[in-house]
Amino acid sequence: MGSAKNTSASSATDRRERIEEMRRAERARARRGRIAVISVSTVVVAALIGVGAWAVTRGGDDKDTSADAKPAGHFTYAKDGVGTWSGKLTRNHVGGKPTYPMNPPVGGDHNQVWMNCNGDVYEKPLANEHAVHSLEHGAVWVTYNDKAPAKDVEALAAKVKQTPYTLMSPIDDQKDPIMLSAWGHQRTVKSASDPAAAKFFAAFVQGKQTPEMGAPCTGGLGQ
Repeated sequence: MGSAKNTSASSATDRRERIEEMRRAERARARRGRIAVISVSTVVVAALIGVGAWAVTRGGDDKDTSADAKPAGHFTYAKDGVGTWSGKLTRNHVGGKPTYPMNPPVGGDHNQVWMNCNGDVYEKPLANEHAVHSLEHGAVWVTYNDKAPAKDVEALAAKVKQTPYTLMSPIDDQKDPIMLSAWGHQRTVKSASDPAAAKFFAAFVQGKQTPEMGAPCTGGLGQ
């Protein structure tokens, strides 16, 4: 009888140990399951955040380069020959190459980096989106095409080099041989000695039209 009791007690102990072992194994599986769920959830959340950030960035890029930003309007010309743009000129910093309804452009959305305009004379065409930023800083932009006499180009270059807040570059497809542009304003001049050129410089180099008065014309982009 003693032996039977001992055997029964031993069996009971073994069952309890097996049950406890099974419970420990179950708890371990549950912990691993929770860890797995947390890990997967973390990955999913991170992925969603990444997709959301990409979508926001992508949406911003699409907005930046959209042709919808093109300012509508037209030039109204005063008796002195200076044209003033009638529409609102937006001033957002954008990527890509925004389109402009006038050539040369006199304002609108532009690149965040301006062209250096501290009397800088460029021999090659400029990217409009950089030059427009210079106009925002109060610069006058002198442009010419291949119909402009060489002597006038040289004389204008000399004038620009002596005048802070000006820049000069060729634009092959502009409508007139020599044109002067400032933020929101533009005119054609007949020659470098045309009195209208000096008047335009006097009125618009850091003139009242300047959206960002005192902003620098150095530290930007050079060709």
